[in-house]
Amino acid sequence: MAGLVGEFECALDSKGRFLFPSGLRKQLDPTANEIFMMNKGFENCLTLYPMNEWDKVSSKLSKLNLFKPKNRMFYRLFHQGAKQLTLDNVGRILIPAAMMERIGLKKEIMLTAYNDRIEIWDKKEYFKLMKENMSDFADLADEVMGETDSGHDE
Repeated sequence: MAGLVGEFECALDSKGRFLFPSGLRKQLDPTANEIFMMNKGFENCLTLYPMNEWDKVSSKLSKLNLFKPKNRMFYRLFHQGAKQLTLDNVGRILIPAAMMERIGLKKEIMLTAYNDRIEIWDKKEYFKLMKENMSDFADLADEVMGETDSGHDE
């Protein structure tokens, strides 16, 4: 599988649940069993990992030398508030209230799927971040992708 991909607009109900998009559900590896781990993401979002992908991340983290203070702090911050979630019988996910408050989720949310994860953003915050960074996209592409090794000398 090439990885998760797509943007999906969703609405939270009064209990903090959203219907997991069918287009995204079809991309999940069956070994995930519709079980996820959610934690605080980078910037101001939540990150939802299908369980099979969380297991891969956990395996990498288990190799950190926890005698090093920076490693311990990263491990703590990464796992802070992490919660296992499953789709209910209707196909919804309940976002814990504490996590919603932590990033200021309102009724309208955006799911952005890439590689091994799904980010959950407040819709207004997501589009604000995208707009603020769009003018830098070409420079960012050059910085991130411009130095890739093509495998031959020019």
